[in-house]
Amino acid sequence: MGRGFVVRPTLLCALITGLLFFSGCGDNNSSTNSFGSTGVSFDATVCESLAGLEIDALSIDLPTSGGSVTSATWAVDAEVNYGQCDVYGEIYPVDPTAPNIEFRVSLPENWNGRALQLGGGGLNGSIRDTAGSYRYQPSGQLTPLQSGFVVLAGDSGHQTAGGSFALNAEALLNYGQQSIKKTHDAALAIVQAAFGMDPDYFYFHGFSQGGHEALDAAGRYPDDYDGVVSGTPALNVAMMHAGHGWVYKEALYADGGAGWVNPAKQTLLVSSVYAACDPIDGVTDGIISDIAGCLDVFDVQDLRCEGGANTGDDCLSDVEIETLDTLASSNDIGIDFNGNSVAAPFPIYNGGLLNLGRYSLGASAVPSNPAASTDAWHYQVGDTNAKYFITGNAAEDYVNFNIYDYEDRVSELAQIMDTTGVSFQRAHDNGVKVILFTGLADDGISPYNTFQFYERLVANLGLDTVEEFLKFYTIPGMSHGFGPFVAGYDSLPALMNWVENGVAPSNQVVEDTNAATAGRTRPLCEYPTWPLFTGTDENDASSFTCVY
Repeated sequence: MGRGFVVRPTLLCALITGLLFFSGCGDNNSSTNSFGSTGVSFDATVCESLAGLEIDALSIDLPTSGGSVTSATWAVDAEVNYGQCDVYGEIYPVDPTAPNIEFRVSLPENWNGRALQLGGGGLNGSIRDTAGSYRYQPSGQLTPLQSGFVVLAGDSGHQTAGGSFALNAEALLNYGQQSIKKTHDAALAIVQAAFGMDPDYFYFHGFSQGGHEALDAAGRYPDDYDGVVSGTPALNVAMMHAGHGWVYKEALYADGGAGWVNPAKQTLLVSSVYAACDPIDGVTDGIISDIAGCLDVFDVQDLRCEGGANTGDDCLSDVEIETLDTLASSNDIGIDFNGNSVAAPFPIYNGGLLNLGRYSLGASAVPSNPAASTDAWHYQVGDTNAKYFITGNAAEDYVNFNIYDYEDRVSELAQIMDTTGVSFQRAHDNGVKVILFTGLADDGISPYNTFQFYERLVANLGLDTVEEFLKFYTIPGMSHGFGPFVAGYDSLPALMNWVENGVAPSNQVVEDTNAATAGRTRPLCEYPTWPLFTGTDENDASSFTCVY
């Protein structure tokens, strides 16, 4: 952060050679980005000389055995007609039985003096494409690398598809909080070797687990980052994996599986919720924007089977309603997760898509529910967590697993993996800026999970302090990468404008990227406001007003 000799660019409403600008001055949305160069000479010869570079352990501020560059390859990007250097490397653990951290750094010929670190997803184990777009970047734009950023990403400290890496304490710590800092420091050594200076600005962008990593970057390592974008963050992994997994298992496996809600009944519920709640925001457009109002309008009892028995797929039994009520409620697990014991509710009665069998983490097969052919995602998460994170026993029978036999271990995991115990006071004091967003239709990572985090942050620091460094936005209709509205969001320029020019995001617009509804726009409303239709064109953001 500001340790090099790069001239700081200024945001201007004019095209000035060598300066950063955004089109559409007056707001924080842009479709065209142009970035100046540092003027540092960098070519194929310098690129290829990086191969074999040794990274001293002293250059990484957390315990490692150093690292090295395993390859450095020069190529010319035909689309923008300049060169780029693709560097792969590895960071060696202290424990020789732990896996390396593998990472990638892409260096542009025309460097703009900035670095962007990309977060991963799920249990990680692979490296994001550093030559691609950041998550939900609007189509038609240059990628960050093409725009002159150094772009980096890591695999979180292991190369496995499932959770077996968590059997190693160092690998678990890397996944939980340390790999992003170690990757940052190793990449910084490579940037220094390539350009002879540090980046003037260092950013982080991530979604889901990558959103969690973005909050770790801001909260745990505020000396290293100037700004982060955190989308739908898996910020409390231990609570989500152990707590939510436990809630799902207990609800869905109750009474021998009688409470399992099959796909036909899931569709019945979701369609009924949307029929009741879609119009209350002023327009019937397939999106539920007023999620609080929806809870006042929709009553699951309207779908109850006569007599409460399971009489078919056109209604819900009492046991199924009890399961859904559990999932739609806050549930006090009774175990300390960094000062919190309450698992947030899921939005299944106000916009969530309730596809209980949609996801798979690639874990080994788990016992199927007696009433279904596949297991719920949260069951799979809980099963993986019980086997590899909590008990260390790959043969653990999750159907009969009791989380309360391992309370101390679960609390320990929260300290390793959850951001909820991190104070963001240093992030504020260091001037780090945070853009936080979540979809309101997400029942993979519930929006209430993010609400809970934000409200605790405000309670700890005060609203005035939080608003100085963090902006929190909600996106109706957006689930975990799918849904009625999947937003294209120009978040990186908005963050840069805030960091580099002191202009906080305002009047932002997001665009639907779904093929059938592509191009319709909505205002990006700051929590807890939502977009009410007040105009004449349901496809245009200007016809909506953010209201409480």
